[in-house]
Amino acid sequence: MFENLTNKFEEIFSSLKKAPSLDEKQVEEGLRDIRQALLEADVSLEVVKEFTSKIKPKLLGKEIIRSTSPGEMVVKIVYDEIVSFLGDSNQEINLKKVPPVPILVVGLQGSGKTTTSAKIAKFLEKNNKKKVMMASLDVYRPAAQEQLRLLGEQNNINTLPVIEGQLPTDICQRAINAANLNGSEIIIFDTAGRTQIDLQMMSEIKQIENIIKPSEILLVADSLTGQVAANVAKEFMNTVSLTGIVLTRSDGDGRGGAALSMKYVSNVPIKFLGVGEKIDNLEVFHPDRIANRILGMGDIVSLVEKAAEDLDQEKLKKTEEKLKKGQFSLDDYLSQLRQMKKMGGIEGVMSFLPGVSKIKSQMDNAGVDEKIITQNEAVILSMTKKERENPKIIDGSRKKRIANGSGTDMATINKLLKQFKMMSEMMKKMSKGNMKGMAEKGIPPELFNQLK
Repeated sequence: MFENLTNKFEEIFSSLKKAPSLDEKQVEEGLRDIRQALLEADVSLEVVKEFTSKIKPKLLGKEIIRSTSPGEMVVKIVYDEIVSFLGDSNQEINLKKVPPVPILVVGLQGSGKTTTSAKIAKFLEKNNKKKVMMASLDVYRPAAQEQLRLLGEQNNINTLPVIEGQLPTDICQRAINAANLNGSEIIIFDTAGRTQIDLQMMSEIKQIENIIKPSEILLVADSLTGQVAANVAKEFMNTVSLTGIVLTRSDGDGRGGAALSMKYVSNVPIKFLGVGEKIDNLEVFHPDRIANRILGMGDIVSLVEKAAEDLDQEKLKKTEEKLKKGQFSLDDYLSQLRQMKKMGGIEGVMSFLPGVSKIKSQMDNAGVDEKIITQNEAVILSMTKKERENPKIIDGSRKKRIANGSGTDMATINKLLKQFKMMSEMMKKMSKGNMKGMAEKGIPPELFNQLK
């Protein structure tokens, strides 16, 4: 997400940082470029005008003109304004209500409401230790209720049994009664959507709101629709007491305009980002971290949190202990590759690092792609236990056998062994605490050279 916007901002700031001081002409040129970058990211014109009007007087202030590092001050001013536009701080789901706490999920058809309902349910069970029940109010779309039931079944989330022919208002009351009986602390109501907003849809949602009195009404919107999503938010704001937004398909949105537009237009916080199809592909929305990503400064905090959540801590501890003893085998390397796959592969990890556009450029120039992980995994699995523990014994005949077993060639085996040797040396240095400056430099060029 925000890839295009990040690239544009990095270009703008790169030229501004080179200037020893900034005059009014340079500020105007910078503002024009920022305005263009936001419009290309599909940020609504209304938001672009407001954003640039707020940062202009600050950019023309004496602190910029007299600053010894005006470029850095420009970055800081733009960063602060983006954070302000996105909501200053993250807003948690409001659960301060007598159980069962009702949460209403609304949005247009195809925005991902049903999947998002299941993701939120799983998130609350995992992170808030709450017992959640889901109830489908979509009696119009074929198999909509069945879809929610299957998602619940696949992910061990309780769902309200379906009774054919019931109206949404009747399902609401039955869900509340069932939750009181089975001890559910939260009920997530997945409402029906339409291909477009209509009076019947809004009237039904308002009626449901009056019955269940939800603690949260979350609008699910497809981030790929950009300004359209912002207009949808406006319509829902006029009908129901919207409390939050969930942006889906954020992983496929290279522009990111929906996030900036929706928060400003609706004046309600963005609470989550949907970043994939899996049940746990849901990120809490942190405005300051998102601002860092937009400006190419990375999001190391989220990367660390993601690592703690996704990675096998016991395996990591064992690897760390081995590294301290100067040991690092191909089995350990295989484990590292698999851990990276769990975190979304090379690109998934890189998206959180500072200077991401530079890193991706390095990757493109070196011809590095996600297939390398799968290919290297196949090569290592084609080795014997002895070969994995001691790669030095792998001679020409062994390489030929491994290449045949993995469906690769001798050149690929040689690349892997060179890469492993360099990775082994790097891991040993990391175990000694020599990590200073690694994040600033991005991926070491020599690593790419080994992969060529």
